[in-house]
Amino acid sequence: MTQPDRGLSHAGRDASGDDDLLDDPGRLEATDTGGLLRAAATAGAQVRSTAAAAQEAGLRRLAGERPRALVLLTRPGATPAAAPLLLALLGSSCPVPVVTTRSVPMWVGALDVVLANTTDPGDRELAEGLDRAVRRGAQVVLTAPAEGLVTAAAAGRSVLLVPRIEVPPGLALPRALTAGLLLLDTLGLLITDVEALAGELDREAERDHIAHESLVNPAKSLALRLSARTPLLWGTDPVATAVAGHCAGALAAHAGVVAHAAGFHEAAALPVLRQEATRGGGAADVFSDPFEDPFGDVPPRGGMPVVRPVLLGVLGDPRNEPERAAALDALPSADLVTVDEELMVRQDEPSATACAAAVLALRFDFAALYLGLSRGVLGGPGWVGSVGPAIG
Repeated sequence: MTQPDRGLSHAGRDASGDDDLLDDPGRLEATDTGGLLRAAATAGAQVRSTAAAAQEAGLRRLAGERPRALVLLTRPGATPAAAPLLLALLGSSCPVPVVTTRSVPMWVGALDVVLANTTDPGDRELAEGLDRAVRRGAQVVLTAPAEGLVTAAAAGRSVLLVPRIEVPPGLALPRALTAGLLLLDTLGLLITDVEALAGELDREAERDHIAHESLVNPAKSLALRLSARTPLLWGTDPVATAVAGHCAGALAAHAGVVAHAAGFHEAAALPVLRQEATRGGGAADVFSDPFEDPFGDVPPRGGMPVVRPVLLGVLGDPRNEPERAAALDALPSADLVTVDEELMVRQDEPSATACAAAVLALRFDFAALYLGLSRGVLGGPGWVGSVGPAIG
């Protein structure tokens, strides 16, 4: 069912889109002319191929290193989402200072480790920074195409992970995240079972498969609930807050939807936005169809679209539970999106939090793709392009 435009229209298209498309696999596949859903489903394969590339490139030679600083570069692509997530997974007790920055710092030297990831082989700023880093003796771990200015700048003097599965930049978070997790594991900072991570992502891709109708497909269901709304993606713990940033980027890149991403307490300090979230997340009719919009009778205020408060949570430190409880108390009718009960990995395993974060991010990737396809801003006859940021 196509709903009326409520202010999120893009280039004259209906904001809510063609909801019926989501439960028609044949039409969906025909509309997805760029094969973006198939690309998203490679998340587990991206993890395994990155792990294989790291083993062949000799990443383990960095085992036992205790760097003065770990530098996580946030070049355009997947790293602006991967770096904050890695930082959140490390937590405040990390014994090594971690710096997230767009460019290689001028102070980088022989005691530092630099992690870089790019899909742009001609990124001149990155190439110049990596050249400076390796000349000064820093250890560099680089994920980049096999040929180009960036790879040439670090050739022979870095651990080079060449991507083996080509995906659009906006769907490469699993690859960038895995490279970072493998480095953290090698440095002894964070233990990760990458095979468990790959398995969880495979299972999520199956849950979100194009053939599954929205009643049982969590990504399609999420897309329907975000349709024609301004999503407020508020994390209930530090890792979920980092994931929220990726989710907002995915909605923008794949569906042209603008979302607000923040931690719950940070967002709660914005009085008008919190007021709108409380209003938009008012009590729903207990007799309503869960796949009908429970907030559809809330009129827009001042010509602005109604917001959709969405609370994100991941497995993690029990000390984070009070924040999730406070968020649910403040917004009892908000959507709570977690993957806690769907993971095969046990909560007490070291990789559990990373797995939960990656699966949650992938679910939003699929949801954003489904939303973009249903709105007609993605795919279709004559559509050409890659999904993700342009070169930086």
